[in-house]
Amino acid sequence: MNPQWLVPEWPAPPNVRALCTTRDGGVSTGRYESLNLGDHVADDAAHVAENRRRLQQAIGTRPVFLQQVHGTGLVSLDDAVPDGTVADACTATTTARACTVMVADCLPVLFTDERGHRVAAAHAGWRGLAGGVLEQTVRAFAQDEGAPRLMAWLGPCIGPKAFEVGAEVKAAFEAQSPEAASCFTPAAGEGKWLADLPALARQRLRAVGVESLHGNDSGDAWCTVAQPSRFFSHRRDGVSGRFAALVWKV
Repeated sequence: MNPQWLVPEWPAPPNVRALCTTRDGGVSTGRYESLNLGDHVADDAAHVAENRRRLQQAIGTRPVFLQQVHGTGLVSLDDAVPDGTVADACTATTTARACTVMVADCLPVLFTDERGHRVAAAHAGWRGLAGGVLEQTVRAFAQDEGAPRLMAWLGPCIGPKAFEVGAEVKAAFEAQSPEAASCFTPAAGEGKWLADLPALARQRLRAVGVESLHGNDSGDAWCTVAQPSRFFSHRRDGVSGRFAALVWKV
């Protein structure tokens, strides 16, 4: 495994593996340097294919790359869904495929249960988060026998010092939960706010009973915008590659 990649620190069962890539370890060049995993950002297709091959070789199973649309759709990788399937979350009980989400400022969230029966991954930008993508992902575990306790790991994303949004974003979250107001602070621009995306995610996860939360604590070390040598950032660069967060069973 590439030593520059992030390995989540969470109490996952021993049959569950997870990681989050960084920019390191690939063959892409220029603004996509080096491990760009996105095939939709105008990078050289051969470079993306090689980067994905390297990732698959490193984890020993096949990552499934979704076509993410900032929605709430979830697919089961127990079915042999192809790369490019439209969804913003995926789940699996099989060991044959890795749940994978690509990001470049949005928040990746990985899930498993205390038994290691099921894993899941969700792509949560503000639209998906407000729309309920995390709640949709948690519901996938409800179909399993018993009432498994879940845990979640929040990966790198745009941080609360960099994520400037309009008043309509703040209103969308407050309409669902008044406590969301605590995740916004006034920005310099008139009618603008700085949003704490990880804090909003933690609020919503706790609201549906997920108390075992790990990873991104809204600190500077998790901010994609602030670390150009480590993470891709669409907000920072305009055109950028994508890194990925993955969870799978062995």
